Amino acid sequence: MIFQYTYMQRAFAVGILVAIITPMIGMIVVTKRLSMIGDALSHSSLAGVAAGLLFGINPVIGAAMACVASALCIEAMRKRITKFSEMSVAIIMSAGIGLAGVLSGYVKSPMSFNSFFFGSFVSIDREEVWFAVAVAALVLSCFFLFYRQFFYVVFDERAARLSGVKVGVVNFLITMLTAVTVSAAARVVGALIVSSLMVIPVACSMQLGKSFKATMAISVLFSLAFTLAGLFLSFYVSGLKTGGAIALVGVLCFAAIFAFRKFAEKIKIQIR
Repeated sequence: MIFQYTYMQRAFAVGILVAIITPMIGMIVVTKRLSMIGDALSHSSLAGVAAGLLFGINPVIGAAMACVASALCIEAMRKRITKFSEMSVAIIMSAGIGLAGVLSGYVKSPMSFNSFFFGSFVSIDREEVWFAVAVAALVLSCFFLFYRQFFYVVFDERAARLSGVKVGVVNFLITMLTAVTVSAAARVVGALIVSSLMVIPVACSMQLGKSFKATMAISVLFSLAFTLAGLFLSFYVSGLKTGGAIALVGVLCFAAIFAFRKFAEKIKIQIR
């Protein structure tokens, strides 16, 4: 039985929490056309993981610190390079990859570092579970308290500013929430796959949802389905990486939904 193992209980606990909050952040990021910010922060998290392993601190905490620092840099650069603000994401991603590559050469246990690339449910400890619980509580609380502000800023920053919304503060909060979510997901999903879990469930739900709130709710359901499927597959199929399984299940689901919608549209046209 899969749940008789403590490490699988921890993996499912963290996986479910991450699957709930990641598409919620992804919905905002995708709608703001900043899908690549997940990639930038996830690659930066690898630098934090390497630093944590190098200096003897929990690598997830190191990933969180690196993600927050990268998020702050992105926000600072976006304010100063307003015309080409998307460059800040590419620059920070390059810096994260470079720093991770340099620091990884000094890590004594390469296997521990490599487990963060595509996720490892076996390595999740109790501290990481509580960290995921704290991050999930933070993200859910912020969405409950600031949903209206998030909604305004996502669709029209100018109108939001005229309505009295502090756009700069809200954007900063969104970036920070993205940073801690990426760091929480790095262990079970994998740093290279986090952005997939942030984008693919949203892409699937956009084919079905009729409103922003409904689309977000459906994306959470898709994310849960992909994550649970990935965890089950990686447990029962020897050598299958958790993050890779999650990403591929998501992509196949998106392809199926997209193909079905195209087929349905052709049928409707023929009927008319």
